[in-house]
Amino acid sequence: MSKIDDLIAELCPDGVEYKTLGDIATISRGGNLQKKDFREEGFPCIHYGQIYTKFGLFTDQAISFIDTEVAEKQKKAVPGDIIMAVTSENVEDVCKCVAWLGTSNVAVSGHTAIVHHNQDAKYLTYYFHSSHFFSQKVKLAHGTKVIEVTPDKLNGVKVPVPPLEVQREIVRVLDNFTFLSAELSAELQARKKQYEYYRNELLTFKTDIKKMCLSDVANVFRGEYITQKGTKTGDIPVILGGQEPAYYIDKANHEGEIIVIARSGASAGFVSYWNQPIFVTDGFGYEAKKEHAIPKYLYYALKNKETELNGMKRGAGVPHVSGELLGKVELPMPSIDVQKRVVQVLENFDAICNDLNIGLPAEMEARQKQYEYYRDALLTFAESGKIIPRQTDRA
Repeated sequence: MSKIDDLIAELCPDGVEYKTLGDIATISRGGNLQKKDFREEGFPCIHYGQIYTKFGLFTDQAISFIDTEVAEKQKKAVPGDIIMAVTSENVEDVCKCVAWLGTSNVAVSGHTAIVHHNQDAKYLTYYFHSSHFFSQKVKLAHGTKVIEVTPDKLNGVKVPVPPLEVQREIVRVLDNFTFLSAELSAELQARKKQYEYYRNELLTFKTDIKKMCLSDVANVFRGEYITQKGTKTGDIPVILGGQEPAYYIDKANHEGEIIVIARSGASAGFVSYWNQPIFVTDGFGYEAKKEHAIPKYLYYALKNKETELNGMKRGAGVPHVSGELLGKVELPMPSIDVQKRVVQVLENFDAICNDLNIGLPAEMEARQKQYEYYRDALLTFAESGKIIPRQTDRA
């Protein structure tokens, strides 16, 4: 960090000036762009939901387009602007943003703030993801089901504004961290694809292996209707249909090994394995019949068909998969001994990919913590007229 410290000593020896965001930027609301306006080609656009799901901190490519005629009426970000999603379901994600680094303007949807500024775009974006900014936005956020921070309130956020040379050096250091993290993430994704390949190979038997319907190798356990309002909070996960527990309550309706297939919504057909007390609601649970299958093998066999299961969903509005169709799904059923060997191989490979205590995931977690530490340290400055030690001096 010596180069940054040298630049600070040379360019701002008496401290860094803190300014309000309104002093260094013009903040405006996005337009009224909707997902139904998307086209395969046309004028580039960014929908606020894509900021959460499709982008990292920076992008020079839009992933959606709209008709040129529609674009004429839309609010647009210019190269270097920061596009911030100002609504979310939780306070952690509200104000997530992306710096638009493309060479042309891009249309922007509602529920966003367009931050047009006179600083280094990457520097500001890193700041907007720091703990310093987080502590300010939580005071501005309001709402219960939907958390919002209005663009007007963002004007009062305080931002350290060192000279541009300092900002760019900080960006260079943090870019190196994010580049290395991206490399690790790409390697992990490659391993997961490799795992999925071998899982498919292991479950595609070269010899004639009998196939049996899911209803013949497992007993079905149907979920019970429940509402969060009518329950008490506890530590029992409620399996509602998504890929993660919806919430936690104080009672279970199943204990022991079970495979759950989500019944409805976008995640219909998602397969999960549980070996703890749970409450199954919007899903079907399957208990392996011990004479035909072991639970973990049944899980892997169904997981291998997850795309097919998701494709079975039907209905308008909230699509769902039927228990009758699921029961007819055919699975390869080798002997119990072969099932055990398949499970052993897949669990070993699965641990390499997913266990946070070993391999790449552990390295990624450590690298992320290191990045967050240095990001917050590098964005902590002695304010003009005040003397405080820089965190990097202690690193």
